[in-house]
Amino acid sequence: MSKVISMEQVLSHIKDGSTIMVAGFAEVGTPMGIIDAILDAGIKDLTVISNDSGWEDRGWGKLITAKRVKKVIASHIGMNKQSGVQLNAGELEVELIPQGTLAERIRCAAFGLGGVLTPTGIGTTVEQGKEVIEVKGKKYLLEEPLTADVALLCGAKVDKAGNITYKGAMVNFNQVMAGAADITIVEAEELVEIGEIDPNFVVTSGIFVDYIVDGGAN
Repeated sequence: MSKVISMEQVLSHIKDGSTIMVAGFAEVGTPMGIIDAILDAGIKDLTVISNDSGWEDRGWGKLITAKRVKKVIASHIGMNKQSGVQLNAGELEVELIPQGTLAERIRCAAFGLGGVLTPTGIGTTVEQGKEVIEVKGKKYLLEEPLTADVALLCGAKVDKAGNITYKGAMVNFNQVMAGAADITIVEAEELVEIGEIDPNFVVTSGIFVDYIVDGGAN
C-alpha cells in the first residue's frame, strides 16, 4: 500500500482539538504546505508542540495569528508577537520548556522511555509540580515524554518508502519528532522513487513515516 497521499487525505488525520508536533526551527524544516492547508480547512483548537511559535505571517505561526491554536508547547515564543498578545489576553495557553529538555522529552516518547532526568530547572518555577529525584546526592527533575496525535515533518528529498534526507539545518526537530506521535506525515520538497536515495544519506528511516505528501505537487 502506497504511503503517498493527497493533501486532502493529510487533513483527514488532523481534527479540531488535535495535538500536533510541527518540526522546524524558526520555520527552517517546517512543512509549509501542510500548514497552509490546515489554515484553509479552518481546523481549530489545536495544541502545537514545536521549538518556537514562528512568526506572525510565516510558518506555523500563521495558525496562532488566525487564532486556531489553544495551547503552545515550545522553548520560546518571542518571534511571534501574536503569541504574547493572545497569552496576555487569556486566549492562548503557553507552556515554555527549555530547548534541550523539549528535545529530550520528545525523544523519550519516540524511544519508549519513561522520561529524562535533568538538573535544568531545579530551584526555579520549572520545578513546580514535578517529581524531584536525587541521584548520588544531586537533584534532578523527572521530565515526562511528550507525544502527539500527529507529527508533521518536512524533508528535502523523500522516497516513496518514507526515507528522508534533509538540507542543512532543516534536520533540527524533524528527526526526533518522527517516532514520537501516533501518526507521522512528511511533506516532501522532492519526492523520488525507492532506491534513488543513497542509504548512506538517509537520516530518518521510512519505518517511522506513515504518510508522505508531495510538497512540490501541492
